[in-house]
Amino acid sequence: MEISNIKKWIRPAVDALPSKRVLLIAFVLLLIFLLVASPLFNRLMYPLRYEENIFNSAQNTGADPFLIMAIIRAETQFDPDGESRVGAQGLMQLMPGTVDDIVKRGGFSPGIVNYIKDPAINIQLGSWYIASLTERYHGNKVAVMAAYNAGPGKVDRWLKNGTWDGTSQHASQIPFWETRNYVQRVSFYYEKYKQLYNDRYENYLQKQKNHRQN
Repeated sequence: MEISNIKKWIRPAVDALPSKRVLLIAFVLLLIFLLVASPLFNRLMYPLRYEENIFNSAQNTGADPFLIMAIIRAETQFDPDGESRVGAQGLMQLMPGTVDDIVKRGGFSPGIVNYIKDPAINIQLGSWYIASLTERYHGNKVAVMAAYNAGPGKVDRWLKNGTWDGTSQHASQIPFWETRNYVQRVSFYYEKYKQLYNDRYENYLQKQKNHRQN
């Protein structure tokens, strides 16, 4: 009698369950969510190469390391052999005129231009340039991103004449589609790389601190 009563309770509960197809779809969606939310999966999607070079250059120049990462990702996806049809060179796709300006204003040896495709040199010069732009735009990283793509002269004019207010919220005001798209991509990568690799940079800074104290 008791078993019969239990069956009466269980049967409606079983009938109320979703179909196997619905359960399978729900399982797949849950699996996808767990993969996307997983730090390991995200680090596979947004890998970091030349970590030591980036951290060292960031500390030496004062550039934001995650902005360096984001720009490299947008420019070449960490491929040092990335080619540009307009002559940009290396990981950070530095234009020859920009390199000459960096060497002159940064006090680098003129001979360094012969090694511009070397990742360590390219990151060093690119980081100095980012730090220079950051100072120029008073810490406004969005303006730095735009200037890295379109050139500081154009960004200066847009800000001065009110074409663009320098914010990501109004990036649609940027006259150049390529630069609008660039700012959006680099902003996205910046947040991703900061989220995924902030702990590594903190560990790097702690090791540097311990090294100085010893």
